[in-house]
Amino acid sequence: MPEMPDLANVEIDTTRMIGWVPPKSEHVHYDPPVMGHLGMKPEIVVPEPTDERIWVEIEPNVWFRPLFFDMNTGGHGEVLRVRKGGVLSRHRHPAPVHGFVLKGRWHYLEHTWVAETGSYVFEPPGEVHTLTVTDDCDEMQTFFAILGPVLYIDDDGKVEHVEDNVGLIEHCKKAYKANGLGEDFVDQFIR
Repeated sequence: MPEMPDLANVEIDTTRMIGWVPPKSEHVHYDPPVMGHLGMKPEIVVPEPTDERIWVEIEPNVWFRPLFFDMNTGGHGEVLRVRKGGVLSRHRHPAPVHGFVLKGRWHYLEHTWVAETGSYVFEPPGEVHTLTVTDDCDEMQTFFAILGPVLYIDDDGKVEHVEDNVGLIEHCKKAYKANGLGEDFVDQFIR
């Protein structure tokens, strides 16, 4: 049997142990989890933002508002906001994506359909697309449940960038630190 290391002097980050509870703020509400003693994290209620700084820029005219980061599955929820003429670069998903258009309209350059207010969109794994909002639409907002990473690809289909929860959280930390909310502001969305 291998010899076990002496753990007596090892520092343990207790904020990540069972019983750790995410921070609350005016931007996130929840009740204590019923099964917190089993490691369950609390539900999350994220009201409509009153502070523009919550939106995190991804590309010119493209922002997202984090709703939750599920660190167990790698999925996350967001509201994507794209203003007239904005484009979310060509990408694909190795896992399904569900979307619901809250405001405005958008389309994929690779498809003929248009998603408008009230539309539900399902994106199967492997789908390649470039999200676009035309100049005649002031703004679109869509809720997306993204069940895995986003793979940004070039014209030849080669992956140029992998966007996962860890990277998105780091991106949020930098944005929130720069805009005065503080880098730990994103912690309230992590489950």
